[in-house]
Amino acid sequence: MYQQKTGKVAVPEGKKIIVHIGFDFDSSSVWMESFGKTSPVYTSRGEYGAIVGVPRVLDLMDKYNFKGTFFVPGHTADTFPEVCQEIVRRGHEIGHHGYMHEDPTDLPYDEEEAIMVKGLEALDRIGVKPVGYRSPGFDFSPNTVEILEKYGIKYDSSLMGNDYYPYCPAPCTIHFDRANEFGEPAKLVEMPVSWFLVDFPHSEFIMTRTGMKPQSQIFEIWKTHFDYGIAHTQNGMMAVCTHPQVIGRPHNITMLEEFINYILERGACIMPLKDIYERVSF
Repeated sequence: MYQQKTGKVAVPEGKKIIVHIGFDFDSSSVWMESFGKTSPVYTSRGEYGAIVGVPRVLDLMDKYNFKGTFFVPGHTADTFPEVCQEIVRRGHEIGHHGYMHEDPTDLPYDEEEAIMVKGLEALDRIGVKPVGYRSPGFDFSPNTVEILEKYGIKYDSSLMGNDYYPYCPAPCTIHFDRANEFGEPAKLVEMPVSWFLVDFPHSEFIMTRTGMKPQSQIFEIWKTHFDYGIAHTQNGMMAVCTHPQVIGRPHNITMLEEFINYILERGACIMPLKDIYERVSF
């Protein structure tokens, strides 16, 4: 019988839950690679994230005195090195996020490993050696965990097998004619995420996949997830994933500040994922 290897988080005394507010700084790579859009209209949306979005979120974090994690594709680090260096200068964590926001799901081992190395090299050029990873598009291949562990990655934040508790993902062999089979849990620690806690699908216009929901709907989802965690869990966490080109828009950055005030007033503390990882025990 499969049992998930689930951990607990040491929440600071006087607090009820640790919340991570993070940023996938995809810039133009998400449009170029994930959506195949290279026109100036699409790449300018990525530029907005670098030139307008990142400074706004950095100033907001300074205002409330907390640190976050930015998952940065190597292409973003190469295109906007000064912006990425400012993130580091202000004391925030940078994690690995592919090189060109590549979906690893169907990649052969050698190609996925080459992307891992290329992303590491780009981050090294801005002085970063990441301990965390987030897969572009929240997707894995059967080889992803092995590659992450090979290159010294300590935690991932891409999978959705839990909501408030870190866990060690177990490899799953898929069968269509009988039960799936699970292997031994990895050493890698998973910081679970959910599409419900991501700004991009709710807010962005993507051709026929129109988001463009009012920010009040996003706030309501995040608030309810937080409230449930406060009421029903102990020693847990919550990971919110945003994108500077999305959350940096005036209506969304205003909503994010409202959410920050809401959770801080109700017993949350906010940390980067590397600090949460150091508080996990099994």
